[in-house]
Amino acid sequence: MSALSSALKYLTSQLRQIGIFIALIAIVILFQVLTQGVLLNPQNVSNVIVQNSYVLILAIGMVMVIIAGHIDLSVGSVVGFIGAVAGVLSVRMGLPWWLAIILCLLLGAVVGAWQGFWVAYFGIPAFIVTLAGMLIFRGLTQVVLGSTQITPFPDELRSLGGGFLPNLGFLFGQLETLTVVLGVLATAFLVGQAVRQRLIRRRLNLEDEPFLWFVVKLAFTGVLVLAITFLLASYRGTPVVLVVLGVLVVVYSAVMARSVYGRHIYALGGNLNAAVLSGVKTKRVTFLLFVNMGVLGALAGLVFAGQLNLANPTNGNGFELDAIAAAFIGGAAVTGGIGTVTGAIIGGLIIGILNNGMSIIGVGTDWQQFIKGIVLLAAVAFDVYNKRRSSGR
Repeated sequence: MSALSSALKYLTSQLRQIGIFIALIAIVILFQVLTQGVLLNPQNVSNVIVQNSYVLILAIGMVMVIIAGHIDLSVGSVVGFIGAVAGVLSVRMGLPWWLAIILCLLLGAVVGAWQGFWVAYFGIPAFIVTLAGMLIFRGLTQVVLGSTQITPFPDELRSLGGGFLPNLGFLFGQLETLTVVLGVLATAFLVGQAVRQRLIRRRLNLEDEPFLWFVVKLAFTGVLVLAITFLLASYRGTPVVLVVLGVLVVVYSAVMARSVYGRHIYALGGNLNAAVLSGVKTKRVTFLLFVNMGVLGALAGLVFAGQLNLANPTNGNGFELDAIAAAFIGGAAVTGGIGTVTGAIIGGLIIGILNNGMSIIGVGTDWQQFIKGIVLLAAVAFDVYNKRRSSGR
């Protein structure tokens, strides 16, 4: 079998994983044409990253919850609640910005523990618990704010949501130096990790990915990261929240792919009874899963409030729907047991690019909702089709 036919056969078997990449590329090309080049304008690329950062943060936690076979409908309300508390702590009470951030993240953990207790140890379905949480924390947001708004936030909190890393000068007359250095280092890290993992799999006789596809995938990843680096360096440099997102993606991808806890999460969603019989502490795993979701919801609340420079009773409305959609569009299975952090990030980017591209070409919000609904339905239908095709084979 030739290298090309081997690669094509492998791609066919991995249609679920690569389909989302193909969809992202197709959407970018489509809107780049429809917007007459505005979509990939350096300023617009930076705006897309910053404006969708909170959804991407929520999507990381949400995909983990969905993989375990649960759902969290309360994250939007948690975003609003934590933003309100951050406003009270940092503006009305005058606490240092770093202390306000720590207290808000701790409060997010408490919120997650509250919901995790009812799901894991009391046995109430997550849908019901988080639906109640959505109402509880939306109400607490209004109680904390007293139906008013809090603004302005300290500069450091604003930087978390919409600030940029320091400018260290320019290379080649127009590229911001720090962004170029970070982009090159990120590319080298990704390539090095991919090569290292492939060598480990080959040594353990677990490698089934054709070499040709591995090279193409690696080259595409490197070019993509360097292209984003170039675009960001051509504008104002690296957004602070992009660094936060990068750290989260690396850490949580490692947790889900290489840690015992990550394997237990997949086991819960894949087959709960088998996980119990295998000795997995399912209650503890579920409890910690919701604690983690609470912390990420708090971080998203801080990012969004800082980005708006405003704590408002309506902050976070509908965010849970975007996070859930990002996870499913990114390849998470409805029945649990399948999904990746990277896929959720790509799903969130697809939603963000759809929103941004349709806004640029003047599509109304009514049709935007309609189109996003069709995309979500198509993603889930594709997942169901793949399962039936695999079962048939």
